[in-house]
Amino acid sequence: MIVRDENSGVGLGGGGRWSRGFGSLIRRKQVDSVHARRHGQLARKLSAIDLVGIGVGATIGAGVYILIGTVAREQAGPALVLSLFIAGIAAGLSAFCYAELACRCPSAGSAYHYTYICIGEGVAWLVGWSLILEYTIGASAVARGITPNLALFFGGEENLPLFLARHTLPGLEIVVDPCAAVLILLVTLLLCLGIKESSMAQSIVTTVNVGVMLLIILVGGYLGFKSGWVGYELSSGYFPYGMNGMFAGSAIVFFSYIGFDSVTSTAEEVKNPQQDLPIGISTALTICCILYMLVAAVIVGLVPYYDLNPDTPISSAFSSYGMEWAVYIITTGAVTALFSSLLGSVLPQPRVFMAMARDGLLPPFFSDIHKSTRIPLKSTIVTGVFAATLAFFMDVSQLAGMVSVGTLLAFTTVAVSVLIIRYVPPDEVPVPSSLLTSVDQLLGHSGGHIAEDRAISAVDSASYCEDSHQHDKSEALLRHPLIIKEVTKDEQNEKSRRKLAAWTIAILCIGVLIVTSGASADWCPRILRITVCGIGGVLLLCSVIVLACIKQDDTRHSFGYSGGFACPFVPFLPSACILINTYLLIGLGAATWLRVSIWLLIGVLIYLFYGRTHSSLLHAIYVPSAYADEIHRSQAIHLA
Repeated sequence: MIVRDENSGVGLGGGGRWSRGFGSLIRRKQVDSVHARRHGQLARKLSAIDLVGIGVGATIGAGVYILIGTVAREQAGPALVLSLFIAGIAAGLSAFCYAELACRCPSAGSAYHYTYICIGEGVAWLVGWSLILEYTIGASAVARGITPNLALFFGGEENLPLFLARHTLPGLEIVVDPCAAVLILLVTLLLCLGIKESSMAQSIVTTVNVGVMLLIILVGGYLGFKSGWVGYELSSGYFPYGMNGMFAGSAIVFFSYIGFDSVTSTAEEVKNPQQDLPIGISTALTICCILYMLVAAVIVGLVPYYDLNPDTPISSAFSSYGMEWAVYIITTGAVTALFSSLLGSVLPQPRVFMAMARDGLLPPFFSDIHKSTRIPLKSTIVTGVFAATLAFFMDVSQLAGMVSVGTLLAFTTVAVSVLIIRYVPPDEVPVPSSLLTSVDQLLGHSGGHIAEDRAISAVDSASYCEDSHQHDKSEALLRHPLIIKEVTKDEQNEKSRRKLAAWTIAILCIGVLIVTSGASADWCPRILRITVCGIGGVLLLCSVIVLACIKQDDTRHSFGYSGGFACPFVPFLPSACILINTYLLIGLGAATWLRVSIWLLIGVLIYLFYGRTHSSLLHAIYVPSAYADEIHRSQAIHLA
């Protein structure tokens, strides 16, 4: 039997060095199963209601209490409601993609896990590393934002207790925030109690926040009907900044919907993931969109958009009607929103660490699961202490833009993963080198027919030749020559279809990158931008048309766990998702990307010097999916 290196061709010789460098970036793991799970399982305690609480709490932050004023004044005007609706639809595209992958691959790790299965180890590492940055900075920024809001209950920051008040370290000009650090440590302690306890706390805090928003809607609606909705009776009309202003507002408020992806990070802890995950994601996003739109409709109707206070739009709107007491209720809502958002930021991070450690890309310390609570306790403590330290010493407000990179990168790769699963799902499964004996025996019993038309491939063939022990294993495989049979016409057609689909998906991504780069390059001459966008648009449109005409892979129905949610309107919906998120990624600005590049460079170095050489797929061989279960059964019989 021939052992094929999927990167350098057939054989065990030349190309191995290159394979070790590049092959590791594209090796893919299988969906977790009873065979692949070598570590403890997290406790399955979450229901659909728990997921809705986590999703709403992580999504609705204090931004809604501030952002609507800025966007209404400077971008959208009264059309802010439509801006929120459009942004909600755009976020819904990613939610559909997340829902399908969460059902097919219900394990911890969220976008990192899906990317590793569908795209490869290199991209998965970058996604996971970016998510770590997002959750760390996000938690620290949210915790720092609670202090000034909490101080309003004490009559100002100068009246806060000494151990909670901000202080400036003499000689260093560093403003420390003990309150922020204490809050993160409290959230960490809460998460250490167990997933059910923390989700219950999240639901309680979120209920208070939603109650405050409903009060704003009801009282504001009453005032609006009583006063005649003066904010809508303007000579400038509903679109004072035109349609461009409305879409510009959508791009800004889109980030208010970031957070629902926290639901998928708990997929391994859901009782019935195939049913509850789609319900949790869709319900949470729908609730957030409706609440955002209703609050915005009330506020821009009570006060003309140009009179809104950009810092305190809701409080100032109620104050203009003589309701000064509303500031305390609104502040309560802002504090609870921040606290629930803090929970939503700290909760997923240790699970991403755990997933990466399970795959060998991080030290196994992070994959340990507590025997009693069934949570990644060590990861939770480490990430909590690190985020608390960052919040204590650093004002991370200037780094807030970096938070969006992880989310948008995850949204993009998840959409690409859906296209891969539908058109070119992985047809080979990695098997540990420890099962080489079982493969050898199985081939012997079957007369070599297990690989009549499918070669077993080694991801890193050179690693087998570096010592005599591994070389002997490779020789064992070579004892069984490949029995070649005539390939049928249907098999040839299927191979051609997969090849065409793979290239089309790659060209689609290139077209999206060209279009978004041209559209965002304000410094370029207009004619050059139009030309670049035209070329990219043609590539994008042709790719979508080709994918729409190509038959989707028949094995997509059995890939991963079946019976869950299926993303509709493929390939159109994932393609639109890729386009929107890539455009937002490029539009984050050069300063943000410079900071992110430093973080990503650190991640690349860690991967090269640790993750690549400790990966669980380092010595894996790849066998056709149809024979994976047979190999595992053979191993079980052999051990018995």
